[in-house]
Amino acid sequence: MSKKYKYMHKAYELAKKGVGRVNPNPLVGAVIVKDDKIIGEGYHEFFGGPHAEVNAFLSAKESVEGATMYVTLEPCSHYGKTPPCAEAIVKNKIGKVVIGMLDPNPLVAGRGVKILEENGIEVDFGYLCEELTELNKSFLKYIQSKTPYVVMKTAMTLDGKIASRTGDSRWVSNEKSRIKVHELRNELAGIMVGVNTVIADDPMLTTRLENGEGKNPVRIVVDSTARIPLGAKILNSSDQAKTIIAVTNQADSKKIEQIEAKGNQVVAVKSSNEKIDLEDLMVKLGELSIDGVLLEGGASLNYSALKAGIVDEVVSFVAPKIIGGAEAKSPVGGEGIELMKDAIELDDIKLQQLGNDLMLTGKIKKVAATDNR
Repeated sequence: MSKKYKYMHKAYELAKKGVGRVNPNPLVGAVIVKDDKIIGEGYHEFFGGPHAEVNAFLSAKESVEGATMYVTLEPCSHYGKTPPCAEAIVKNKIGKVVIGMLDPNPLVAGRGVKILEENGIEVDFGYLCEELTELNKSFLKYIQSKTPYVVMKTAMTLDGKIASRTGDSRWVSNEKSRIKVHELRNELAGIMVGVNTVIADDPMLTTRLENGEGKNPVRIVVDSTARIPLGAKILNSSDQAKTIIAVTNQADSKKIEQIEAKGNQVVAVKSSNEKIDLEDLMVKLGELSIDGVLLEGGASLNYSALKAGIVDEVVSFVAPKIIGGAEAKSPVGGEGIELMKDAIELDDIKLQQLGNDLMLTGKIKKVAATDNR
């Protein structure tokens, strides 16, 4: 491993420490190297706090003049909640900056590099791009489309069932798989379910990690007519996590008032075939700075989300169990796709074993538009 990759990898590992704390900002890490020795390091620790470059300067053990900074993302060039990092780099007389990947944010997009170069600072970039793109996948989609990155999570038996014919689903997957789900909840800004899941299971949809440091995502319920029971746990725990109920104009105004009176937010969304227009909902969530959503179904919502094209990635846990049952539900319901040639395919497949369970992760394969003229 070259020195550049070694130090960039260190910055990458630092960036990961901000998972779940910086949304909708990117995860960024930085190290300052002088005479082949790290003299400062930092990462973006929380939204609104100092950026990675500033934290690296604050931790420096000696003068950083003439040193090389390794930073995972192009230094910002605009005033936001903090001053521009590019200007801080110039002010601290850094000699060279090695950048992992350029920032697609229109407010930055090459401007950070330009500021550095105009001030005589050597710039090199293009290291660990693949890893950094994956690390910041939610940010990258959100900053370019203003809509959240959506991960559909499923857990099923080997024969494709999410519950027995009686509805019993505790537990399909093992404890290691369930811990992984809570890590996903900690990572993504929102978690979304359909109202039928709330009515059937009355879940809390919070993050429960062993160290107790997990961040609770914003809970989003797709509920076109506001059928959610007023006694539901997620409507009565605003002190633990925020809850958004997405409704259409079919929802009763009095019920909406009752939901809001409990400290929850109701978002009015366009209707599509008397259901929530999921594309419009994604726009609304983006406007609320929710850059990533964990979709936990159920089966009907999963199908609707896939059909609407809002799903970016699928994480599926497969348990080595067989329960059978023609009436036992599968992860994706709805009317289904008629022909196998039209099946939704996954790309960039990764497999991981968690105990006896398998976790399959894949990105939704984007089909290129066909010119039929």
